[in-house]
Amino acid sequence: MSTMYAELGDLKVGSFIVIDGEPCRIVEMSKAKTGKHGSAKAHVVAIGIFSGSKKTLVAPVSQRVEVPIIDKRTAQVLAITGDTVQLMDLNTYETFEVDMPKEEDIRSRLEPGAEVEYWEVMGRRKIMRVLKGASK
Repeated sequence: MSTMYAELGDLKVGSFIVIDGEPCRIVEMSKAKTGKHGSAKAHVVAIGIFSGSKKTLVAPVSQRVEVPIIDKRTAQVLAITGDTVQLMDLNTYETFEVDMPKEEDIRSRLEPGAEVEYWEVMGRRKIMRVLKGASK
């Protein structure tokens, strides 16, 4: 299971939500009360974890929305080949490849032997931060 459901009104800035099939982190959220027969609405602005694109959602606060389940894991960098990084999970010893992160502060610290935190979200993986560099 890669997602669960929550009420939109229960989420806050920093929470994660699925908008248009993309897992996103909420960066802005405002709630507006409507007329006496309407329901309160929430306006959400979120940034895609993988795409980096901005997404918005306006819906009743009582609406059930998808929330991605994020599996935070650690891995060691085995090799860097062009646009991909080969990692080995430090718990399962599984090896796999992920896309080179777009963030320059992470890219510049990646090297074989470095330990990284990666997130597995909805069947996709992304390096989120470098935990420690390679010991030389």
